[in-house]
Amino acid sequence: MTAQAFDFHQHLWPEPLQAELSRRRTAPRLRGSVLELPREGSFDVDLAGHDVDRRIQDLDRDEIDVGIVSLAPTLDFELLPQGERDRLVDAYHEGMREVVRRSSGRLLALAAGAPVDGFAGVSLAGRELAELDRRAPLLDELERRGEVVFVHPGPSSPPGDAPAWWSAVVDYTVEMQVAYASWLARGAARWPALRVVFAILAGGAPFQRERLGSRGVRSAAPPANVFFETASYGTHALELSLATCGVDHLLYGSDAPVIDPRPTLEAVRGLGEDVTDALLRRNAARLFGPVRAGVGERD
Repeated sequence: MTAQAFDFHQHLWPEPLQAELSRRRTAPRLRGSVLELPREGSFDVDLAGHDVDRRIQDLDRDEIDVGIVSLAPTLDFELLPQGERDRLVDAYHEGMREVVRRSSGRLLALAAGAPVDGFAGVSLAGRELAELDRRAPLLDELERRGEVVFVHPGPSSPPGDAPAWWSAVVDYTVEMQVAYASWLARGAARWPALRVVFAILAGGAPFQRERLGSRGVRSAAPPANVFFETASYGTHALELSLATCGVDHLLYGSDAPVIDPRPTLEAVRGLGEDVTDALLRRNAARLFGPVRAGVGERD
């Protein structure tokens, strides 16, 4: 039986979360189809892109069997008072249970910020790994539970005169490089069994392997249980990553519906059948093991 093809990096706002965001009077909030964030301003959102049936149609179009859905830390929930944050995160968890049930296993969900029974893993902001001592109790628990951890960019503070692309291209990549460097320097040895996936190629961290070596780092190779997800990148970045960290450390991810998944997917498939099979199937199977239909509990 052919292994399932995975897209590891997707986002979806379930209806309870949209309702909570629409009720808010201050950012982060939804005003119709406009998302307002406290630091990054306002953005038009295609809310139809968060419809479950449409998402499954998009998976079919791209010949992807399973989309892994997470709540993006870039929504700035972490900046809110605890009670406000909890209402939004609880709405996400509540809504995703229904989304995954409706999808019959085509969509699996990551919990936001801490483990939740029945979810396929946990998503954390990159800055969390820059404070390993403070977050040690959480990471201890995640390792004990055998969770998969997805490290994703968090809230950004672009300069006042920055162009619209600044946060995504500058702040997010810097945050992810810091997160990966922190993990390589201290986290991997402290939590050797924790399986960690870094979004957006860890901001280009695989490209730094030779530079690490030039500064006396004897083993600059990524640990065996660390993976880099491909969202937004194309052929040149993928070829560099394959050359520096190898095919076993890369996972296909799209960042749908934030960006069009097709350019990255076409780039992956353009690198040949073996690379495609590794990034979409083999490495995800190694990361998760068998996955049951449901919210995303591993066997």
